[in-house]
Amino acid sequence: MDQTTRPATWKVLLAFSIIYFVWGSTFLAIRIGVREVPPFLLAGIRFVLAGAILYAWMRTKGTASPTSREWTAASLLAVLIFVLDYGLLFWAERRVSSGIAAVMMATIPVFMALSEILFLGTQRLTVRLAFALAVGLGGVAVLVSRSLSLGEGPIDTAGAIALVVAAISWSAGSALTRTLPLPASKPMNSAAQMLTGGVFLTLVSATLGEFHGFHPQAVSRGAWIALAYLVVAGSIVAFTAYVWLIHHESPTKVGTYAYVNPVVAVALGYFLGGETVGPRTLLGTLFVLVSVVVITTASAKRKARA
Repeated sequence: MDQTTRPATWKVLLAFSIIYFVWGSTFLAIRIGVREVPPFLLAGIRFVLAGAILYAWMRTKGTASPTSREWTAASLLAVLIFVLDYGLLFWAERRVSSGIAAVMMATIPVFMALSEILFLGTQRLTVRLAFALAVGLGGVAVLVSRSLSLGEGPIDTAGAIALVVAAISWSAGSALTRTLPLPASKPMNSAAQMLTGGVFLTLVSATLGEFHGFHPQAVSRGAWIALAYLVVAGSIVAFTAYVWLIHHESPTKVGTYAYVNPVVAVALGYFLGGETVGPRTLLGTLFVLVSVVVITTASAKRKARA
């Protein structure tokens, strides 16, 4: 960070507000959209539009188009991050509340830490990290358990499995990002992944037969507004704010969105989406958030010592 060109405080606060609340609210927008639009089709439309707009914007600014090797690398990541992660997230939100989906996706740092320990060898298992991993996985167990109800009904098993696979896929994609030849421009990198991911999601949607019986004219205005919000606010505005922030604030501060987003999603699901929030949801959320805070702060300290 260049302290001599530090931006105005209001700009920093605005950017943090965007990644906190806009990204947190996208879970409810997804929930609204998939009630009327098939999930893989909705995800495909979102990312084709967002990727195309961002790609065109970067090209007009003079950013070079990705090379063939970079398009290939972006396509590989698109399968993991967009088809498996986002595709399964959209699919699961037909079965699981937006708040629960956000909490389950907040386990991504847990699976990233596990992959670094078990497969990459870039992190060692300490007592603190073992505690955080146990708490995080315990939070997932609380949410999916059929014996520990605490007055709440169990969440859909298929939806829960899809969300766990989605979180693991994002973790795998994040690990591969460090080794693949991707565009140097982060916005162009994101545009390439979103665009290819959107195309793949649309192909998956067609393969699954989601086009059959789907009539766009029957979709309500609210669902189209949700899609527009996901494209403009969730994918373009929030991503731009994120990229801007990581050039002006520490990764640890920017990474706090990982444990703010679930809180925002649960609150919005309860107050605006009519979703129930009982003791089990609150307990599972608490476990996951404690785990994420411990893992991210431990990772920040480890990098600072390196």
